[in-house]
Amino acid sequence: MTTSRLPICPDLLLDLDGPVLKLTLNRPDVRNAMTHELVRQMIEVVAWLEDHAEVGALVIRGAGGTFCAGGDIKGFMAAFRAPKPAAGQPDPIMADNRRFGSFLLRVEALPQTVVVAVEGAAFGGGLGLACIGDVMICTGDARFALSETGLGIPPAQIAPFVAARIGISQARRLALTGMRFDGTEAGRIGLAHEVVADTAALDARLDRLLGDIRRCAPGANATTKRLLMAGRTTPLPDLLDQSSAEFARCLRGAEGQEGVAAFLDKRKPAWVAGA
Repeated sequence: MTTSRLPICPDLLLDLDGPVLKLTLNRPDVRNAMTHELVRQMIEVVAWLEDHAEVGALVIRGAGGTFCAGGDIKGFMAAFRAPKPAAGQPDPIMADNRRFGSFLLRVEALPQTVVVAVEGAAFGGGLGLACIGDVMICTGDARFALSETGLGIPPAQIAPFVAARIGISQARRLALTGMRFDGTEAGRIGLAHEVVADTAALDARLDRLLGDIRRCAPGANATTKRLLMAGRTTPLPDLLDQSSAEFARCLRGAEGQEGVAAFLDKRKPAWVAGA
C-alpha cells in the first residue's frame, strides 16, 4: 500500500499498520485534555485520511490509561479573559467552538471505519469524541460525564452527537445532571457497543475487531457508511434509489468482482490477503 507521509503531530501518536491508522492522544500529564493545538493536529490527520481511502480503519484512544478528560480548562480561562468583540462583530469564542463541531462532523463522515477505545476518563469533549466512532468499546470501570453544565456552559457542539448516539431522552438526563457514570452504564444506554473487563481485554477485543474490519472491502465499507448516515436526512424512497445505484456501481467495480470471484474460488479476496 502506497501512502504519503503522515502529518507531524507532536500531541498525537500515529501508527500506520497496513490498512489501519492508530491515533493516540498523547498528553497523559493532563489526562489528554484537548487544546486548540491538539484539535488542529487531529484536523490535519482527518484531512490526510480523507485523501487516503486505501486506509480502511482509524483507531482513536488515549495514552496513559485515560481517553480524554475534555477541553483544557486553561484554554477556557484565556478565552473569556480576552477582550469582548465590538458591537456587531462575531465573537471569536463562537468560531472556535464551532470548529470542534466541524471536526466531529468530518470524523463521522470519514470513509474509514472509526473505532474508539475508551479507558479511564471520557468527559465533556472526550465523551463527544467517543460518540462519533462507528464502533466504541470501553472498560467497565471507564468514567464518563457530560460535565459542561457544571462549569456554567452548555455542551454545545457535543450534544447533537450524543443525542444521535443514545437518544434525546438519555442525552437530556446526562447533560442536565452532569452525572458521572461508568462503562457498564455506558453499555446499558448504548453509548458503548461493547464493555470489557480491563485494559488487557480492551487490547484483545480491539485486535479482533480490526481483524473483522480487515475482512471487509474498504470501498464497500465506505459506501455502506455513507448510505447509513444518509438515512438520517434522506427520504426512504430517495435513499433506496441511491442505494440501488451504489449497489450496481460496487458490484461492477473492482472490489465487487474480486469479492465474488474469491468466494467462488474459495480463497481470501485481495484486500484480506494483502492486509
